[in-house]
Amino acid sequence: MPADAPKILIVDDEYTNVEFFNVMLTRLGYTVETAGGGDEAIEKILAIKPDLVLLDNILPDKTGWEVTRLVKQDPRFADVADTPIIMFSAMNEVEDKIEGFELGIEDYITKPFNFSEVLARIQSVLRHRELSKQVLRRERRLGLAESLNNSLVYFTTHVKEPLETLGRSADTVAVDDVAEVNAFIEQAKATSNEILATLRGLDDEVRDLKGRDAQLRLEDVSLEDLEEKYRKHAGPAIQAKVGSSR
Repeated sequence: MPADAPKILIVDDEYTNVEFFNVMLTRLGYTVETAGGGDEAIEKILAIKPDLVLLDNILPDKTGWEVTRLVKQDPRFADVADTPIIMFSAMNEVEDKIEGFELGIEDYITKPFNFSEVLARIQSVLRHRELSKQVLRRERRLGLAESLNNSLVYFTTHVKEPLETLGRSADTVAVDDVAEVNAFIEQAKATSNEILATLRGLDDEVRDLKGRDAQLRLEDVSLEDLEEKYRKHAGPAIQAKVGSSR
Protein backbone atom coordinates (compact mmCIF):
# COMPACT_ATOMS: atom_id res chain seq x y z
CA MET A 1 0.00 0.00 0.00
CA PRO A 2 1.54 3.36 -1.03
CA ALA A 3 2.36 5.59 1.93
CA ASP A 4 0.59 8.50 0.23
CA ALA A 5 -2.62 6.57 -0.58
CA PRO A 6 -5.71 8.62 0.33
CA LYS A 7 -7.05 7.70 3.77
CA ILE A 8 -10.78 7.06 3.93
CA LEU A 9 -12.64 6.64 7.21
CA ILE A 10 -15.84 4.56 6.96
CA VAL A 11 -18.33 5.24 9.74
CA ASP A 12 -21.24 2.81 9.92
CA ASP A 13 -22.63 0.41 12.52
CA GLU A 14 -23.72 -2.10 9.86
CA TYR A 15 -20.94 -4.68 9.61
CA THR A 16 -21.85 -5.71 6.05
CA ASN A 17 -21.52 -2.19 4.69
CA VAL A 18 -18.25 -1.57 6.53
CA GLU A 19 -16.69 -4.80 5.31
CA PHE A 20 -17.82 -4.24 1.73
CA PHE A 21 -16.33 -0.76 1.55
CA ASN A 22 -13.23 -1.89 3.40
CA VAL A 23 -12.53 -4.69 0.91
CA MET A 24 -13.39 -2.77 -2.24
CA LEU A 25 -11.64 0.49 -1.40
CA THR A 26 -8.55 -1.29 -0.12
CA ARG A 27 -8.42 -3.26 -3.35
CA LEU A 28 -8.52 0.00 -5.29
CA GLY A 29 -5.51 1.36 -3.43
CA TYR A 30 -7.05 3.43 -0.67
CA THR A 31 -6.03 3.24 2.99
CA VAL A 32 -9.19 2.39 4.92
CA GLU A 33 -10.05 2.97 8.58
CA THR A 34 -13.41 2.12 10.15
CA ALA A 35 -15.56 3.31 13.04
CA GLY A 36 -18.84 1.91 14.35
CA GLY A 37 -20.24 5.03 15.97
CA GLY A 38 -20.10 8.80 16.15
CA ASP A 39 -17.84 9.06 19.18
CA GLU A 40 -15.33 6.65 17.70
CA ALA A 41 -15.51 8.52 14.40
CA ILE A 42 -14.57 11.80 16.08
CA GLU A 43 -11.64 10.14 17.86
CA LYS A 44 -10.32 8.68 14.60
CA ILE A 45 -10.80 11.90 12.62
CA LEU A 46 -8.61 13.66 15.16
CA ALA A 47 -6.08 10.83 15.30
CA ILE A 48 -5.57 9.92 11.64
CA LYS A 49 -6.80 13.08 9.85
CA PRO A 50 -8.44 11.21 6.96
CA ASP A 51 -8.66 12.59 3.43
CA LEU A 52 -12.34 11.67 3.33
CA VAL A 53 -15.05 10.40 5.69
CA LEU A 54 -17.93 8.18 4.53
CA LEU A 55 -20.40 8.89 7.30
CA ASP A 56 -23.66 7.09 7.96
CA ASN A 57 -26.26 9.41 9.44
CA ILE A 58 -27.98 6.95 11.77
CA LEU A 59 -25.50 5.77 14.41
CA PRO A 60 -25.92 4.26 17.89
CA ASP A 61 -24.53 7.29 19.75
CA LYS A 62 -24.00 10.59 17.93
CA THR A 63 -25.79 11.00 14.61
CA GLY A 64 -23.92 11.85 11.43
CA TRP A 65 -25.27 15.37 11.68
CA GLU A 66 -23.90 15.75 15.21
CA VAL A 67 -20.50 14.45 14.12
CA THR A 68 -20.48 16.83 11.15
CA ARG A 69 -21.51 19.79 13.29
CA LEU A 70 -18.63 19.14 15.70
CA VAL A 71 -16.00 18.58 13.01
CA LYS A 72 -17.04 21.42 10.73
CA GLN A 73 -18.17 24.10 13.17
CA ASP A 74 -16.73 23.50 16.65
CA PRO A 75 -13.55 25.59 17.24
CA ARG A 76 -12.02 22.65 19.11
CA PHE A 77 -11.84 20.75 15.81
CA ALA A 78 -10.36 23.56 13.72
CA ASP A 79 -7.40 21.37 12.68
CA VAL A 80 -9.72 18.92 10.90
CA ALA A 81 -12.55 21.25 9.91
CA ASP A 82 -11.67 20.94 6.21
CA THR A 83 -12.06 17.14 6.24
CA PRO A 84 -14.43 16.21 3.38
CA ILE A 85 -17.53 14.28 4.45
CA ILE A 86 -19.87 12.22 2.29
CA MET A 87 -22.99 11.40 4.26
CA PHE A 88 -25.11 8.28 3.75
CA SER A 89 -28.72 8.28 4.81
CA ALA A 90 -31.95 6.37 4.28
CA MET A 91 -33.71 9.73 4.53
CA ASN A 92 -34.39 11.18 1.11
CA GLU A 93 -36.19 14.35 2.13
CA VAL A 94 -34.93 17.58 0.62
CA GLU A 95 -34.82 19.17 4.09
CA ASP A 96 -32.45 16.48 5.33
CA LYS A 97 -30.10 17.02 2.40
CA ILE A 98 -30.20 20.79 2.86
CA GLU A 99 -29.39 20.44 6.56
CA GLY A 100 -26.40 18.24 5.73
CA PHE A 101 -25.03 20.70 3.17
CA GLU A 102 -25.59 23.62 5.52
CA LEU A 103 -23.51 21.79 8.13
CA GLY A 104 -20.68 21.53 5.61
CA ILE A 105 -20.81 18.07 4.02
CA GLU A 106 -19.41 17.68 0.52
CA ASP A 107 -21.97 15.14 -0.74
CA TYR A 108 -25.12 13.31 0.32
CA ILE A 109 -25.98 9.79 -0.87
CA THR A 110 -29.32 8.12 -0.23
CA LYS A 111 -29.54 4.43 0.64
CA PRO A 112 -29.73 1.98 -1.03
CA PHE A 113 -26.75 3.04 -3.12
CA ASN A 114 -24.71 1.77 -6.03
CA PHE A 115 -20.99 1.26 -5.44
CA SER A 116 -20.00 2.62 -8.84
CA GLU A 117 -21.82 5.86 -8.08
CA VAL A 118 -20.29 6.05 -4.61
CA LEU A 119 -16.82 5.50 -6.03
CA ALA A 120 -17.35 8.22 -8.62
CA ARG A 121 -18.38 10.64 -5.89
CA ILE A 122 -15.41 9.63 -3.73
CA GLN A 123 -13.05 10.34 -6.61
CA SER A 124 -14.76 13.66 -7.33
CA VAL A 125 -14.47 14.83 -3.71
CA LEU A 126 -10.84 13.70 -3.45
CA ARG A 127 -9.97 15.38 -6.74
CA HIS A 128 -11.50 18.64 -5.56
CA ARG A 129 -9.59 18.34 -2.28
CA GLU A 130 -6.33 17.72 -4.12
CA LEU A 131 -6.92 20.68 -6.45
CA SER A 132 -7.55 22.86 -3.41
CA LYS A 133 -4.27 21.66 -1.89
CA GLN A 134 -2.44 22.44 -5.12
CA VAL A 135 -3.84 25.97 -5.16
CA LEU A 136 -2.78 26.44 -1.55
CA ARG A 137 0.71 25.10 -2.28
CA ARG A 138 0.97 27.45 -5.27
CA GLU A 139 -0.01 30.40 -3.12
CA ARG A 140 2.55 29.41 -0.50
CA ARG A 141 5.28 29.10 -3.12
CA LEU A 142 4.41 32.55 -4.41
CA GLY A 143 4.76 33.75 -0.83
CA LEU A 144 8.18 32.08 -0.60
CA ALA A 145 9.28 33.73 -3.84
CA GLU A 146 8.18 37.13 -2.55
CA SER A 147 10.01 36.53 0.73
CA LEU A 148 13.21 35.63 -1.13
CA ASN A 149 12.87 38.70 -3.34
CA ASN A 150 12.48 40.92 -0.27
CA SER A 151 15.58 39.32 1.25
CA LEU A 152 17.61 40.00 -1.90
CA VAL A 153 16.46 43.61 -1.98
CA TYR A 154 17.45 43.97 1.68
CA PHE A 155 20.85 42.40 0.94
CA THR A 156 21.66 44.63 -2.03
CA THR A 157 20.55 47.72 -0.12
CA HIS A 158 22.71 46.93 2.90
CA VAL A 159 25.76 45.93 0.85
CA LYS A 160 25.77 48.71 -1.72
CA GLU A 161 26.06 51.61 0.73
CA PRO A 162 29.08 50.34 2.78
CA LEU A 163 30.90 49.32 -0.41
CA GLU A 164 30.35 52.76 -1.94
CA THR A 165 31.59 54.39 1.28
CA LEU A 166 34.66 52.14 1.26
CA GLY A 167 35.31 53.02 -2.38
CA ARG A 168 35.18 56.74 -1.65
CA SER A 169 37.61 56.29 1.24
CA ALA A 170 40.01 54.38 -0.99
CA ASP A 171 40.05 57.30 -3.43
CA THR A 172 41.05 59.81 -0.75
CA VAL A 173 43.40 57.85 1.50
CA ALA A 174 47.02 58.97 1.39
CA VAL A 175 49.08 55.85 0.77
CA ASP A 176 52.13 57.47 2.40
CA ASP A 177 50.18 58.27 5.58
CA VAL A 178 50.44 55.25 7.85
CA ALA A 179 47.64 56.45 10.10
CA GLU A 180 45.24 56.93 7.18
CA VAL A 181 46.17 53.56 5.71
CA ASN A 182 45.61 51.83 9.06
CA ALA A 183 42.28 53.61 9.47
CA PHE A 184 41.26 52.51 5.97
CA ILE A 185 42.24 48.93 6.76
CA GLU A 186 40.08 48.99 9.90
CA GLN A 187 37.21 50.47 7.90
CA ALA A 188 37.62 47.74 5.28
CA LYS A 189 37.57 45.06 8.00
CA ALA A 190 34.41 46.50 9.53
CA THR A 191 32.73 46.73 6.12
CA SER A 192 33.77 43.17 5.33
CA ASN A 193 32.36 41.89 8.62
CA GLU A 194 29.12 43.76 8.03
CA ILE A 195 28.74 42.29 4.54
CA LEU A 196 29.59 38.78 5.77
CA ALA A 197 26.98 39.06 8.52
CA THR A 198 24.39 40.13 5.97
CA LEU A 199 25.42 37.24 3.71
CA ARG A 200 25.06 34.75 6.55
CA GLY A 201 21.61 36.09 7.28
CA LEU A 202 20.66 35.78 3.62
CA ASP A 203 22.10 32.26 3.48
CA ASP A 204 20.01 31.22 6.49
CA GLU A 205 16.95 32.74 4.87
CA VAL A 206 17.58 30.88 1.60
CA ARG A 207 18.10 27.58 3.45
CA ASP A 208 14.83 28.08 5.31
CA LEU A 209 12.97 28.93 2.11
CA LYS A 210 14.43 25.89 0.36
CA GLY A 211 13.30 23.66 3.21
CA ARG A 212 9.79 25.06 3.11
CA ASP A 213 9.73 24.78 -0.68
CA ALA A 214 10.77 21.12 -0.49
CA GLN A 215 7.76 20.44 1.71
CA LEU A 216 5.54 21.96 -0.97
CA ARG A 217 7.06 19.70 -3.64
CA LEU A 218 5.68 16.51 -2.09
CA GLU A 219 4.50 14.15 -4.79
CA ASP A 220 0.83 14.63 -5.65
CA VAL A 221 -1.64 11.81 -5.21
CA SER A 222 -2.53 10.33 -8.60
CA LEU A 223 -6.27 9.73 -8.73
CA GLU A 224 -5.81 8.47 -12.28
CA ASP A 225 -3.88 5.48 -10.89
CA LEU A 226 -6.75 4.74 -8.54
CA GLU A 227 -9.25 4.97 -11.39
CA GLU A 228 -7.13 2.54 -13.42
CA LYS A 229 -7.19 0.09 -10.52
CA TYR A 230 -10.95 0.47 -10.37
CA ARG A 231 -11.35 -0.31 -14.07
CA LYS A 232 -9.15 -3.37 -13.58
CA HIS A 233 -10.81 -4.81 -10.48
CA ALA A 234 -14.37 -3.49 -10.49
CA GLY A 235 -16.58 -5.33 -12.94
CA PRO A 236 -20.26 -6.12 -13.30
CA ALA A 237 -20.12 -8.29 -10.20
CA ILE A 238 -19.93 -5.25 -7.90
CA GLN A 239 -22.47 -3.10 -9.66
CA ALA A 240 -25.16 -4.26 -7.24
CA LYS A 241 -26.78 -1.95 -4.77
CA VAL A 242 -25.47 -2.05 -1.24
CA GLY A 243 -27.16 -0.98 1.98
CA SER A 244 -30.78 -0.97 2.97
CA SER A 245 -33.23 1.55 4.35
CA ARG A 246 -33.54 1.60 8.10
